[in-house]
Formats: sequence, structure tokens, C-alpha cells
Amino acid sequence: MKISQITFTRFLAAIAIVISHFNKDMFVYKTDYISAIFLKANVGVSYFFILSGFIMIVAYHKKEKINYLEYYKNRFARIYPLYVVGLLLYLVTRYSNFSITNVFLYLLGLQSWIPGKAMILNFPGWSISVEFLFYLIFPVLYNYFYSKNNKSIWVAGIVLWIITQVFSHLYEASPSYKGPHTESHELLYYFPLMHVSEFLVGNLAGLFFVNNFKQKNYDIPVVLIFAAVMLSLIFVPLFYHNGLMAVLFIPLIVFISWNNGLVTKIFALKPLEYLGEASYAVYITHIPILYILREILKWQNYKPDINSVFWIYLAVLIITSMLFYQFIEKPLRDYLKKVNIR
Repeated sequence: MKISQITFTRFLAAIAIVISHFNKDMFVYKTDYISAIFLKANVGVSYFFILSGFIMIVAYHKKEKINYLEYYKNRFARIYPLYVVGLLLYLVTRYSNFSITNVFLYLLGLQSWIPGKAMILNFPGWSISVEFLFYLIFPVLYNYFYSKNNKSIWVAGIVLWIITQVFSHLYEASPSYKGPHTESHELLYYFPLMHVSEFLVGNLAGLFFVNNFKQKNYDIPVVLIFAAVMLSLIFVPLFYHNGLMAVLFIPLIVFISWNNGLVTKIFALKPLEYLGEASYAVYITHIPILYILREILKWQNYKPDINSVFWIYLAVLIITSMLFYQFIEKPLRDYLKKVNIR
């Protein structure tokens, strides 16, 4: 089952993260309410994790059993080539950060497991390190729980989500949490086990979706839930990073996926769907592309204002991401999927 309209939402989440990582002197940070949204836009990573769990179920729900080797090969083909490209682009301008240990951890996707190492090299790769864990456990969950309609996984997923929220809020408020750029921060924000509940509740949302498919016009619920997401980021001072926003992201994902109204007609337009397909490239290369662009502007002795730099950067990022998707991600994915590893 392909849900074209949900694909574009990945691009929107990726762009929100791009803006959150850009210079805080740009125009979106000049207005209090808008600034509040983008200062918390890294919650888009939580959206990716939940959506990943949802899409896995939608993609595999008709199978009686998942073949482990075939699944891992397909996941590797989907995610790894651009993961390496992101590293190589990063080293173009940050080659002084090269070390055998860090490259080894990055390439094996282990950086998020090691205190103090989550943000090494191309730092958006920390979330891919977490995704590797999701991909590792999903065939087991599917073969032993989802395909057998085992209800205990519902209880386990919801309980784990609740435990994660309680721990996250208590730990952030405790003396043990030392703030940004510390190992305690990396434990709270980047440690893979802190994000498993997001993937699990995404799986459960996928099961609910496929078992209760009812396509009709849900434009109004979609708009209202999206507005609730924005308002909560502005006015509700809670810790969102480890899945609390699932209470809004899950109904948003489900209603967009069920919807056949105007929102879907727009989001399913081929150019927008294509941007969604290229969103992984946007996310995994946005930091190295920014570093490279800064070096080029410095080399050219061109010093535009920060807002002009942003628009140049956004245009370059989108164009290069489409090229990476079209000429690296897509062909390598298709080639690797055909490789016989039996």
C-alpha cells in the first residue's frame, strides 16, 4: 500500500529541522511565536521515528512472515548509501575531525550508543544510528507479535512509551542532567533506547490504520491537529524530544493517510511527492552542504546578509538533494536490492 500524500510530510519535517539548525539571526527568529516553533523544530526527528514505525507496518502488513536477510538487505540499500555520502561531504570541509575510531563508529551506526560520541562527524547521523536499531528489531516484532495478532505488544508499546515520558521529564529536571554538550544530554536526547517507544507506537498506529481503513475527506481534522501541534510547541513548556508529541503526530499521520480531501490532492502532487522522496537526502546532507556553501562564499569573498544566505542555501540543498536521490540513492537502492545474498 502506497500513501503518496504522507511522503511530502517527510520533506516538511526535514525542512523544519534544517531551519532549526541554521543561524538564529535569520528572519524566522525575529517573531516570538514563529521563533518558538523553530527553536523546537528538532521534534521533527521524533516525527520521523514515529512515521518510520507506521510505514514499516503499512509496507509489510500483508506478509505472513518477514525474511530476515531480505529485509536487512532492503533496509541497508535504502538508508546506507546516502549515510556514507553525508560523511564524505562532511569530511570535505571538516577533514581535521577525521579519526579512525570516529569513522568506524559512524560507519557501523554505533555513535549514539557511546557516551560523548553521538554527535561525531556528520551529526544528523545520530538519528540514523537509532534507525539501525529499529530496523534490527522490526522483523522480530513482526514475526512474533504483529503477524500473530499478539495483543501483548500493544500493552508493552504503550507502557514503554509512558515510562519513557516519565523518565525523560524527571531526568531533565534532575541534578543529573547537566545541559547541552554533556554526556547526560546525549543520554536524554540521542541514546537509542530512549526512542524505541516512538517506533513501537508508530507500529501500533500502522496496525490501527490498516485494520480500520476508511478513506474520506479529513481535511478539517488534519488542519486542526496540525494547528494543535504548532500551538503546543509555542505555549506548552514540556519535553517533546522522546515521543511526547506522538499524541498529536499519530492522529495527524493516520488522518492524512486516510484523507482524500484537498490536503491529500495537494500533498500527492508528483512534484511534492518527489520532494518527499528526496527528504532523506535533505536531512542527511544538510549540515555538510551548509559547511561547503560557507566555504564557497568565503572563497568568493561574497558576504550577503544572513537571510540571503539562507535562501541560497535552501535552493542549493534542495537541488543537490534531488540529484543525490536521483543519481545515488535511487539507483544504488535498486541495484543493492537485486543482489542475491543467499
